[in-house]
Amino acid sequence: MDWNDLRFFLTVARTRSLTKTASELNVSQSTVSRRISALETSLHTRLFVHHQTGYFLTDAGHDVLKYAEEVESKVLSLENRASGRDLIPAGTVRLATAETLATHLIIPALPRFMARYPEITLELATGINTVSVVRNDADLALRLVRPEQHSLKIRKMGVMDSAVYGTARYLHHHPAAENHPLAGRRFITWDASYSHLPSAKWLSEASPTTPSALVTTSLASQVAAVTASLGLAVLPCYIAAQYEELVEVIPAERVFSEELWLVSHADLLSSTRVRAVADFLAEIIAETELHVRNHHPNHYTR
Repeated sequence: MDWNDLRFFLTVARTRSLTKTASELNVSQSTVSRRISALETSLHTRLFVHHQTGYFLTDAGHDVLKYAEEVESKVLSLENRASGRDLIPAGTVRLATAETLATHLIIPALPRFMARYPEITLELATGINTVSVVRNDADLALRLVRPEQHSLKIRKMGVMDSAVYGTARYLHHHPAAENHPLAGRRFITWDASYSHLPSAKWLSEASPTTPSALVTTSLASQVAAVTASLGLAVLPCYIAAQYEELVEVIPAERVFSEELWLVSHADLLSSTRVRAVADFLAEIIAETELHVRNHHPNHYTR
């Protein structure tokens, strides 16, 4: 079996298109077709079914995909090991993470990082759904969901708490009955297409009848709406701690917490530049957790 055939197989499996695969690998469509046929012949099985909407894996194809991704991971690991043994923290490190973590956690700390490591260029990729450490799209990924790939090095970095917040002004103008902090108050809510988010799920379960003051499609809009005293919202505590006007209405222990994970190829962490970024992330996350604990926002009980 030729590794290059597996490379063609993986790209077709991901793009579901011979045309896109040909473009991505800079070859002709006939070459892609020939490579797939050669692989199917060597394995004595059919790997794809061609429908009008694209190429889809057969059951055998799904089985081959698991092994092909493991082979890909090992080949990339070999390349990384050969090129990543730098002695001085210098060069480019690509970090994939969520837009919120990049904006509110990482970027504010970058002046300190740049002063400490002037030779490292950090690239932030915030389209986390399309960035893969396995495919070598990024050196590191900071995620709120623990990956399942066993070929990756996974390190728990901390816990991100979320609570319900509003401004003192909004709470004063919309008093609630004792022991019912949401009564008579409205929420800044997520659009239905974001109902899978933990904050949206929590609200739908904890208070499904609470009316919306504003429906948004971004956390930035929710923060702006809450600070404008339009209503309450479920916000990450590390973000809320940055706004003195925000008051905790329901504490994190009654809302939810999410674990924060750092993901990389194990061999890449031997690179001093990648390790420098990983250690710095651990440092600022620990500082953020301490700041949130010490912030002690007023807990509004009326």
